[in-house]
Amino acid sequence: MKRRRFLNSTLYLFGLTLGLPLLGRARGLAEVPREEGTQSWLTWSEEEWRQRLPEDRFRILRLEETEPPFSSPLLHEKRQGHYCCAGCELPLFTSTMKYDSGTGWPSFTSALPERLGTRTDSKLFYPRTEYHCIRCRGHQGHLFDDGPQPLKKRYCNNGLALVFKPGEV
Repeated sequence: MKRRRFLNSTLYLFGLTLGLPLLGRARGLAEVPREEGTQSWLTWSEEEWRQRLPEDRFRILRLEETEPPFSSPLLHEKRQGHYCCAGCELPLFTSTMKYDSGTGWPSFTSALPERLGTRTDSKLFYPRTEYHCIRCRGHQGHLFDDGPQPLKKRYCNNGLALVFKPGEV
């Protein structure tokens, strides 16, 4: 029995390793042009992204790192406005979607429609749902099913992956 479990686990992990890049494309991380007739966000090289972003934002948005908990000034942002991708400024969330989850990262109950793509992330040896900006594919955070009622969703976002734009929602 232990041998079968080991083989099944190994095959599962091997399948995830091979299939994750394909899953990301199939579940919403498709190319979306910046504007008609302009260069696509996805054609920017790693060096171009490095030039456009501060190092800490580059590591989060492009290398999928995570900022330390309780380090984001957006954690305490209370004004009305939009939370936009720090890579391309696409609005992802509104202030009405934000709540204090107590986790140390800005959290949201929902996202603006058709703004995020998801894929499975197994970096911590168990599958989680990772989400990215649909336009530039900038890594934002992870989606969990432990949020408040009625949706029970928690979009746990890196604060450095966002910029806040105050204004009416």
